[in-house]
Amino acid sequence: MKIDKTETWVRESLPDPLGVSGLGGWLVLIQIGLYITIIRLVVVFFQFILPMFSSGAWEVLTSQNSMAYHALWGPTIIFETVYNIIFLFFAVYILIQLYQKKSIFPRLMIIFYIASLLAVTIDIILMYQIPLAQQNSDVSSFNELFRSIFTCAIWIPYFIKSTRVKNTFTK
Repeated sequence: MKIDKTETWVRESLPDPLGVSGLGGWLVLIQIGLYITIIRLVVVFFQFILPMFSSGAWEVLTSQNSMAYHALWGPTIIFETVYNIIFLFFAVYILIQLYQKKSIFPRLMIIFYIASLLAVTIDIILMYQIPLAQQNSDVSSFNELFRSIFTCAIWIPYFIKSTRVKNTFTK
């Protein structure tokens, strides 16, 4: 059977029956966001968490003989440390799943966004129980909370409803 140029052109110009797919479109923003998250978590680890334990700040905040002591400093610092380390590795894992186009990726992103919102909320609650932290707080923690809420409100529905997401993450 001979296929003429017109038939070939018609086949190539027809839209894909599945619709859009691939790592383009809004998924580019997700990729950028994951890279920024990884970089930010590494910076937080080296600028704040590591110095907390190596500079003597841990002893000052958690020693009962210190003027800065509060019983919640220890649990709060541990929570922030564990959260940041887990989320660093989780973000790297999610990025790998993204590029492998694994079907679990959308669920992982939804979990990531919800867990981020919960962690920020818990952190704010813990910090506002410590008078010294409450006195020295600024609006950045609430900005982080509102950013997490906004992120969840935008991206969770996107991962649930998007045709591109459904068509891309099939492995």
